[in-house]
Amino acid sequence: MSGYTANQATTAQDASGIDINARAVNYTCGDCDGDVQLKRGEPIRCRNCGHRVLYKKRTNRMVQFEAR
Repeated sequence: MSGYTANQATTAQDASGIDINARAVNYTCGDCDGDVQLKRGEPIRCRNCGHRVLYKKRTNRMVQFEAR
């Protein structure tokens, strides 16, 4: 017997329960203008200076709205 049970989670997670395969989102620090990549569940803090105000970068996708 392999010891695998059907009710085990199938996603890869580390000890804190954060999904390892989650994609990171790019932010810019409001104080030092450094680039910061954060994944879901990580603390919102710049790794360079410790500042807690981060601005989300714009997407490269074209976003189009219909105006009246």
